[in-house]
Parts: sequence; structure tokens; C-alpha cells
Amino acid sequence: MRLEYPDLDIRFSVENVSIQTLNMKYDSFSRQIPFHSHGAGCYEIHYIPRGYGTLQTENASYDLVPNTLFITGPHVRHAQTPRDDDPMREYCLYLRIRKTDGKAASPILEAFTSTPFWIGQDVHGIHGRMTSLFEELEAQRTGYREQVRSLLSQIFVCIVRNYEQAKDGDARPAKPLPVDNRSMIIEEYFLYEFASLSLDELAGRLYLSPRQTQRLLQEYYGKSFQEKKTEARMSAAALLLSDPRRSIASVAEALGYAAPEQFSTAFKAYYHVSPLRFRKKEGK
Repeated sequence: MRLEYPDLDIRFSVENVSIQTLNMKYDSFSRQIPFHSHGAGCYEIHYIPRGYGTLQTENASYDLVPNTLFITGPHVRHAQTPRDDDPMREYCLYLRIRKTDGKAASPILEAFTSTPFWIGQDVHGIHGRMTSLFEELEAQRTGYREQVRSLLSQIFVCIVRNYEQAKDGDARPAKPLPVDNRSMIIEEYFLYEFASLSLDELAGRLYLSPRQTQRLLQEYYGKSFQEKKTEARMSAAALLLSDPRRSIASVAEALGYAAPEQFSTAFKAYYHVSPLRFRKKEGK
């Protein structure tokens, strides 16, 4: 699904400074976007609600996971590559800001324009506002332009609040989820999605960076992500092997291994016995 609105020329104001929207679009990536940059005064706001990919700048590479927000300002060269098995979706707003001489400095505008590049997990409700924005753009009901202006202003302020909250320099600042909620998310993820476990995916669900997620797993369970992943897969393996109708190859496939040999090696390292011997020992 692709939605794009390049010709509406809707302008909104932030602290009496006019901002022009040159384009607004929602798209699903099927191909790489090569390196490019924007001109003076131009900014792109990118929000990833679903899927995965990679963002590259001249200086670094970043994983794009659900709830990633990133902003690319003037002359920031960047490229995007979707992941083949689950390509990212993206909301993108292309804005032009013209500072007017003689006007008092705007704290919000100064905070935004002084940050030409930023990436992190959104913690101020960008997703809901983006959804409402594109619903208004699609339906174009009476007064939709006023609603769009209001939502654009809110998104702009939310971005600056994200900047302010990320004071520790972490690329993905934490959202303060209750401890019980985090435990439930972690345990259900390892329990039900053992075939496709990903540190970046879990971090996105927790609104944490991968590094923060690793620290949390050590704090809660005394284990790394890889150790929890192995534990989850091997627990599921023992259960699947109890079904005599399943072949070793089908168990390996259900657990997400590329080949039965990889599964057998991992199983033996964990249980100190091959899957076949384990099944015989259990009388299956």
C-alpha cells in the first residue's frame, strides 16, 4: 500500500514560524533507496511502524526496527535497505523551513534545526499521530486541512521532546514501561516465537535499544539474549521431539534452523546427546 500527497502544499506554524510540507507519504519498501541528501532548509521525518531494514549514513549504519524515528536534515547523505523477509514500512514527511530574519528565536525550532540528524525509538506517541494524519489526508473530510496542520505541529513538538529525552546519548532511548509489562513481553516472546527470535525485534517491542535489552535480560534472568534464545529453542525442541510423527528435519525447520545438521549440533551441545538418542532415551 502506497499513499502520497506531494501537491497539497499545506503549511503549519510552530511558534509563529511557517513550515511548508513538500511531500507526505506512507510506503512499503521493496528496493534499496540509494544515497541521497536534501538541500538547505529541508528535513525528512521518517517513522518505521512495521518491518525491518538498515539505514546508512556516511559515518555509520543503523538497524531499522518497528517504532524507529529518524530525522535527516540538510546535506545529510543517507541510504535505506529493506530486509528481504520483512521489509520496512515508512511514514515520511518532507518539510522546508525558512527562518525569517527579525523574528524572536523559537526554542522549539532552534532545537529542531540544530539537530541535522537523529535516530531513536520514539517515546512520545508519533505512531498514533502519523496514523491520524494519513487518515485525514486519505478521507479529506470537511476541515481536514486544519486537522492536518494541527497533527503536523504535534508531530514536530513530539520530535523535539524525543531529542530532549535522549540525554544519555543512547541511539534508542527507553520508554518507561512497567516492570511487569516488560517481563510479560519478554517471556511471551521467547515462549511463542522461538523460531524467529531477534534481539532487534525484542528491543523494538520493549522500546529499548539492543544494548539496554541485553542489560535488562542480565538483570531479570542472569542470561544474555543468545543464552535465552538457545534455552527457548531447546525447550521447544524437547517438546517437539516427543511427537513420534515428527522427523528430525521437521523439528529443525519448526525451530528456525536452516538445516537439520545445524539443529543436531546445537541440540547435542545443549543436552549432551543427539536428538535421535534423546528421543530413544525418552521412549518416543
